[in-house]
Amino acid sequence: MNIGLVLSGGGVRGIAHIGALRALKEIDVTPSHVAGTSAGAIIGALYAAGIAWEEILDFIKTVELFSLKKYAMGKPGFVDTEKFYDRFKELLPNDNFEALKKPLYITATNMLTGNLNVFNQGELIRPILASAAFPGVFAPVKIEDGYYSDGGILNNFPSDLIKEQCDQLIGVYVNPFEKLKIADLKHSYTIMERAYKIRMSKDSLEKFQDCDVVISPKDLTNYSTFSLKDIDSIFHLGYKASLTVLKKWKQDKKKPIHEAELEAMNGFPLTTSTKNTSM
Repeated sequence: MNIGLVLSGGGVRGIAHIGALRALKEIDVTPSHVAGTSAGAIIGALYAAGIAWEEILDFIKTVELFSLKKYAMGKPGFVDTEKFYDRFKELLPNDNFEALKKPLYITATNMLTGNLNVFNQGELIRPILASAAFPGVFAPVKIEDGYYSDGGILNNFPSDLIKEQCDQLIGVYVNPFEKLKIADLKHSYTIMERAYKIRMSKDSLEKFQDCDVVISPKDLTNYSTFSLKDIDSIFHLGYKASLTVLKKWKQDKKKPIHEAELEAMNGFPLTTSTKNTSM
C-alpha cells in the first residue's frame, strides 16, 4: 500500500512537521511518497532523502535563518535565499531528485509568469529554497529562465500532486486559520502575513477531503511565522498532536477518520469535509 505524506507551508510553524515524522516513526508507518510546499518542502525533502527526524531538527536549529551573513544585497528581499545552498548541500550532496529514497514533489511560484511550477526531477536544492522563499522576506531564486518564490502562494497543501499515486494520504497542515480582532493586527508584517494566510487557507482547506488523516494542531496559532524562539515547543506540539491522530487511525486499521473526530483530536474546526467512509 502506498501512503502519501502532504506537508503544508507555514514558516517556523513547519517545525511541527518534524514532530509528525517522529510520531510516524513511533507507530511504524512509513510513507512512500511526499509532497511539500515551503517549510513542508524543506522537511519533506530531507525526509525523502532518508534523514532521521533527529538530524532534521538539529539542522533546522542550526541553519541560522536570519543571520546578517545572509543579508540580500541587490535582491528583492531581506535574506538572500541562495546563501543557504552550501548548508543544504551538506545533507543533500547529490543535489538531485533522483538520489532521493522516496518520490518527492514540491511547488514554487514563478514570479515572472505567475504560474505554479511542480519540481520532481533534476536539481533539488534550488527548488527547495525557491519553494520556501516567503515573498518580501526571502529573495526569489533563479532557476533556468524562472524567478521563483514560495509555492504556498498558489498551492500550500499539495495533496493533488500525489493523491493518484497513493492508496491513502496523511496531511499535516500547520496554518490553522482563526478569526482575529483589530488589536491583533498591529504591524505591517502582521497585515502581510494575514493576507497571505487568507489567500492560502481557502484552497488548502478544500483539499483536506483528499486525505484520510489531517493533522492541524489548534495551538499553532499561538506561534508566529518567523519567530525562532519557540522551536522546541512547536516540535513537541506537532509530535503530540500527530501521535494522537495517527494512533487512532492505525488502531482503526487505517480507515479514514470522520471530520468530527478529526476536529476533536486536533482541537480545531477543520471547516471542510475529510474523506469520509464508514468506520
